[in-house]
Amino acid sequence: MRNAALKHAQDRATPAVDAADALTHVELTWIEKKIEHWIRFGEPVAERILDRRHRIVSFRPGDIFAFVRWASNDFGTIASRIDVVRAVVPGEPYQTLPFVRPGGEILLRLDSWPKIQRALQAIDAVEAIELDPVDVAPDHWRHVHSRLTVGHEPRAYTRAQHDAWLLRRRAQP
Repeated sequence: MRNAALKHAQDRATPAVDAADALTHVELTWIEKKIEHWIRFGEPVAERILDRRHRIVSFRPGDIFAFVRWASNDFGTIASRIDVVRAVVPGEPYQTLPFVRPGGEILLRLDSWPKIQRALQAIDAVEAIELDPVDVAPDHWRHVHSRLTVGHEPRAYTRAQHDAWLLRRRAQP
């Protein structure tokens, strides 16, 4: 009897996930000046509003998105992070990430607001050359991660780089 009650409590605590659900789900929270999670770029294919402060957005396998998390208390910022993530195909290995189910391939991961601001500037620079950041070569986000992690300026993404990426992607089987 006790095991059945424990199993029932675990089932209620763990949201049911459809085995056929190939989407990557990101939980977003917005409590003004306390907890702010948002998507900087990426095209969710679904959105579920849980309440006025919480929602879940979902991405298809292979989609790339930027997830920003920030939190503060009475003394200032206590956590800030940006992750550029590629949603994975079911069965593909992935890295776990808070608020992202099941996880994804992390292309860029930065902590501290000064580094996040520089990453946001790199995203703005991509948009300035009229490209959608989701279409950028994943290697560029890895490059931005590596350079900013060690305090160096990342190289700008160019149209020529993008054209080369598109040719390389077409040539892959």
